[in-house]
Amino acid sequence: MKNIRNFIQVLSLLGITVLVMSYTGKEKETICNSRKTAFNLGWSFHLNDSIKDKDTINSSTAWRTLNLPHDWSIEGKFDEKSAAGYGGGALNGGLGWYKKTFKVALENKEKITAIVFDGVYKNSQVWINGHYLGKRPNGYIGFQYDLSPYLNYGDKTNEIIVKVDNSKQPNSRWYSGSGIFRNVWLETTDKLHVDQWGTYITTPKVTADKASVKIETAVKNQNSVSKNAIVTTAIFKNDTKVTSVTQNITIAANANQVLNQDLIVNSPILWSDEKPELYTAVTTISIDNKIVDEYKTSFGIRYFKFDLNKGFLLNGKQVKIKGVCMHHDLGPLGSAINTRAIERQLEILKEMGVNGIRTSHNPPAPELLDLCDKMGFIVMDEAFDMWKKAKNKFDYSVDWDKWHVRDLQDQILRDRNHPSIFMWSIGNEIPEQWSDEGPVIAKELSAIVKKLDTTRLVTAAMNPAVNMKIDEVTLQFEKNDTYFNKIAASGALDIIGYNYAHQTFEHHQKNFPNVPFIGAETTSALETRGYYDAVSDVNKKWPVRWDKKFTEGNPDNTVSAYDQVQTPWGSTHEATWKVIKKHDFLSGMYIWTGFDYIGEPTPYEWPSISSYFGIVDLAGFPKDVYYMYQSEWTNKTVLHIFPHWNWTEGQNVDVWAYYNNADEVELFLNGKSVGTRSKKGDDLHVMWRIPFQAGTLKAVSRKNGKTVLESEIKTAGNSSQLKLTADRSTIKADGYDLSFITVDITDANGVLSPKANNEIQFSLKGNGKIVGVCSGDPVSHESYKGSKHTALNGKCLVVVQSAAKSGKIELTAQANGLKQKTIIITAK
Repeated sequence: MKNIRNFIQVLSLLGITVLVMSYTGKEKETICNSRKTAFNLGWSFHLNDSIKDKDTINSSTAWRTLNLPHDWSIEGKFDEKSAAGYGGGALNGGLGWYKKTFKVALENKEKITAIVFDGVYKNSQVWINGHYLGKRPNGYIGFQYDLSPYLNYGDKTNEIIVKVDNSKQPNSRWYSGSGIFRNVWLETTDKLHVDQWGTYITTPKVTADKASVKIETAVKNQNSVSKNAIVTTAIFKNDTKVTSVTQNITIAANANQVLNQDLIVNSPILWSDEKPELYTAVTTISIDNKIVDEYKTSFGIRYFKFDLNKGFLLNGKQVKIKGVCMHHDLGPLGSAINTRAIERQLEILKEMGVNGIRTSHNPPAPELLDLCDKMGFIVMDEAFDMWKKAKNKFDYSVDWDKWHVRDLQDQILRDRNHPSIFMWSIGNEIPEQWSDEGPVIAKELSAIVKKLDTTRLVTAAMNPAVNMKIDEVTLQFEKNDTYFNKIAASGALDIIGYNYAHQTFEHHQKNFPNVPFIGAETTSALETRGYYDAVSDVNKKWPVRWDKKFTEGNPDNTVSAYDQVQTPWGSTHEATWKVIKKHDFLSGMYIWTGFDYIGEPTPYEWPSISSYFGIVDLAGFPKDVYYMYQSEWTNKTVLHIFPHWNWTEGQNVDVWAYYNNADEVELFLNGKSVGTRSKKGDDLHVMWRIPFQAGTLKAVSRKNGKTVLESEIKTAGNSSQLKLTADRSTIKADGYDLSFITVDITDANGVLSPKANNEIQFSLKGNGKIVGVCSGDPVSHESYKGSKHTALNGKCLVVVQSAAKSGKIELTAQANGLKQKTIIITAK
């Protein structure tokens, strides 16, 4: 009862009215003998009703049970009048409460038990057994609280309560999601242990023969007496021990100590984007020959340089960064993190030839960085979308003064061992970039980063780094020249990050002769997947104003999937890549964006609720320009022709082809050649304009007169049936794993119906559930969490999640007038 009174007193100080609570939640988990245990199962959730509820919970509060991670906003309805605005995806925020009861084994009473949150959006506050633990406004950074002083042990239960306040809107320029949307852990350690984010591993010198490995380890003693201990760090490659070092320490009571250990790895296997080899450092702390703590750190051995003339060099090899920017949402899953969903996105991008990810514009989920380490991506890890000056009324600028130092420090400490990270970005399109305040803050942030990590470059994504008028005169760098972005000119950055302004890229060496280049954000072209004007027009740009929808040709906010439409500040995909490709000193670029994302629709007008920028749509279906990049960025032989072949008889249609590894492409219509095309100069595609005739369009690429590849498109008849294709037919029975099932609407011969927009209904039997439906349509207002969805241009996606029990999952899809289809997924 005393704990409840304390809880009430704390909330009363916050101006919150509280009734006495009486919880009778069942025991969910017993935590024992594990340093880090998943703490996601069996939470209770309540979303305040803005009309009926006050900022309170009590004995009559209605709760529902769910597992984390959880995003409550994605469960809501798209609302034209949402306070989050179209930028926030027209989905509402609000105020939510989470609670969970659990037991802690009696044997852990003399240990330290902490709760670790990887991210809660936003303004989270946490209580344990009525005791207030703290608040964290930033929704994207991880944090932890020590629960030990307030825990019950043995048979007595504990109750943790989390309040999440995302009610003040707008606070984001894109869809943020709401709730405990990243993983939660309980961490149990001896009172003598490696501290949170307690290791820092660098490789100061690397050659083919050997690599020096330097390990700093922060040890924390929470005992009331000093301790003598032995700290051993062993390096493993897979399960084989490579080397180790041991050190005796004496650490005072309630003190911290940093150890420095140096090791040599002979014949190191280097990490790269093509072969992302990883090592594991295992740090153990022993007292009287008994291990009291074990801490594992994954790392890679590599060396790199951003050269003024050669661009990015990785392990001595010139590598062009072929990257994309990514927001954190997972399409129909919203912002609730799922490792398999992130992995699928990265697999799709890797297949396209992507080797870089920019985490726009916030600290990413730890799982993303782990996957980038394992899969080989060159990461720009970004911290802030704004500093003191606001972009939205309730954005991070509200918390800047109090929290920016802590948030940035925590991000660097958390992420600095990831071999995939090569740059820290301290800001994106910061309003202060044109004021005298900008350089002051930039230098402060850069100093914070370099105090914690000396191995990587600091950049900022600036729009632009230099005024585009400089193009005409290519002025030499002068510190106070008004043509230059003040942050770029300040000397605070190790690498100049350009957002757009691709016309200035070629002049970078004249404008910034001593600082290397990175295209932090490029392109901003737009397409609706599978939608085409019959005839492409390379001169068609964004009409009049960027914030108004098109008035000609797209009354329903569609945008042609030919690479022809761009924002005023950006370019087509081909235009920017041609520049980056041409010059060695241009180290690479991060395209806006890899995937479409919820929110920030452009055109910025209802009914659009998601972006058009992605090379891949919201459902994970590639747009045509995906294959242009694949033809340029991979060694895979590519021949991709488009658009579809269902038009009006005699109508002129432009047929484009992306290809590589060939000299020419010949196009055939119903067996008759309509001409051979070859790329000239820096061309990235070829084109034919031909009158439509129903039948088969076939392309043949050749090199030295020999056929390399063939590709064809057929005219589809009436829609007749459904085709279901799972990305994986066998998944883990762990309650989290996913199967992404593509639904194609086809004619009787299996040809995709490119204009079919049928509503598809889904039903499921067995040990799983439907967790997402999506077509990739930026103007669809159908729920992503329903059991039905309307296809876009012949395609739809349904996402199935396993239960924590093995067995068969039977998914059936049906639509009026079409033959239903069933697919079996095995969970084991």
